[in-house]
Amino acid sequence: MTKINKDNILYKLNFLQSLGYEYCDHFNLNVNIQNEHKLPNNLKSLNNIVDNCHLCSLSKSRKNILFGYGSENANIMFLYDEPNSVEDTAGEYYRGKNGELLALMIENVLKIKKEKVYISSMVKCKSSKDIVLNNDIHSCNSYLNKQIDLIQPKLLVILGQSAYELLFNEKTNNNDYKSKSLKYKNIETICTYHPSFLIRNPSLKKEAYYDMLKVKNEMEKF
Repeated sequence: MTKINKDNILYKLNFLQSLGYEYCDHFNLNVNIQNEHKLPNNLKSLNNIVDNCHLCSLSKSRKNILFGYGSENANIMFLYDEPNSVEDTAGEYYRGKNGELLALMIENVLKIKKEKVYISSMVKCKSSKDIVLNNDIHSCNSYLNKQIDLIQPKLLVILGQSAYELLFNEKTNNNDYKSKSLKYKNIETICTYHPSFLIRNPSLKKEAYYDMLKVKNEMEKF
């Protein structure tokens, strides 16, 4: 066993101990060992745990941890795969060209301040190679699900194909994910393009605009 593997095991065992476990009969690095029922029932305490998390390889390359941003009473929660490099450096969401475009999409189409919605990502740390691995997702999955349970949004907006595939554990071709009628944790879910994809493909901004109008229509039901 390599030193890296030993360190990973120690990190996970220490995390289990912090949640109240006294022993672990079986250990599998490929299984998400976190227990949502053991996580705290308020966002501040959950944020503190995430701030001290070293369960996956992303903890070794991150500059900052981005837990979430916005209203804890938000009806709408935006979710994408991972923070961008500018957000990682600044330690804040809505930074860089991607973040600025997303803020415009929210404020210009939905006609609400970005602070009124809640935003988070599948993993809370930026990956060094722009590829989010399954082990990284497993490590952050319980954090995310607990976050959603605490926010209790009425609508989830998934940004990008990668976030869709990671959240629903399903591969999709091209833009098929956008046409699906979805629910996650029994919450209405709408998919649209990731802002970075729109920057690379500006001709699709009109389509993204119509996606945001769908979001606005759902808002009127709240």
